[in-house]
Amino acid sequence: MKKEVFTIPAIVLVILIALFFAKNVVIKTSVTAGVRAMTGLKLSIRSMEFGIFKTLIGINELQLYNPSGFVDEVMIDCPEIYVDYDLGAFMKGRTHLEEVRLNLKEFIVVKNEAGELNLDSLKVINGKEKKGETDGGEEKETKMPYFQIDILELRIDKVVYKDYSKGTPPKVNEYNVNIDERFENITDPKTLSRLVILKALKNTAIARLANFDIGKLQRGISETVKKTTEKVQKATDRAVKDIEEKARETARETVEKATDAIKKILPFGKKEDK
Repeated sequence: MKKEVFTIPAIVLVILIALFFAKNVVIKTSVTAGVRAMTGLKLSIRSMEFGIFKTLIGINELQLYNPSGFVDEVMIDCPEIYVDYDLGAFMKGRTHLEEVRLNLKEFIVVKNEAGELNLDSLKVINGKEKKGETDGGEEKETKMPYFQIDILELRIDKVVYKDYSKGTPPKVNEYNVNIDERFENITDPKTLSRLVILKALKNTAIARLANFDIGKLQRGISETVKKTTEKVQKATDRAVKDIEEKARETARETVEKATDAIKKILPFGKKEDK
């Protein structure tokens, strides 16, 4: 009987370990397929960590590759991604990520010898979205599944532009952008992709050098994210204004107190006895 008591937990443990590794493989395959569907490009992941009892996913050394026709193999080098997901939503087939930390070590924009830009191959930029078909044979936009990111912590270290259009070696421009920003309420995976690219390019001269229309990325960002960003900016402006006003008030009080003290000390501040 004792042997059976010890055997059952051992079997359960083995099953849990097997499920753990199976989940890792399934999640890794799903992420790879999902990114390819969203961007149209291949990617590789060195390893993934998927908690059994904790709703955490860790992705290590993710690389998104350029399409064929480009000398440089890698477009995005992302050493670490951290995701905290909603298990209840996941069980219902919905993607609800409570927190995402995205750390991009390097974002490489390339113009090849034919003058083609690797960014233009991305589906979120070129507009080649997958469409469904109605009963009448007409195409219609496929309805997006539920997607929600509550908090996105975005870090981008360096952005590189390589121009092969005038021959090899390419002309290279590097920008240490050191972006570390927070966004809330992202409800569209396309918005997430556009936001990352927009933030990577915004403080560089790449859009001008590559003749890339950065405006279409800004137009593609959802109004929700825009409003969240504006709300944060307004709150920051109000806080700065309150601090400045308080500083001015403190300065006025200090001057008044100093003036009163001087009047008490100096002769003209005292009344003569009659």
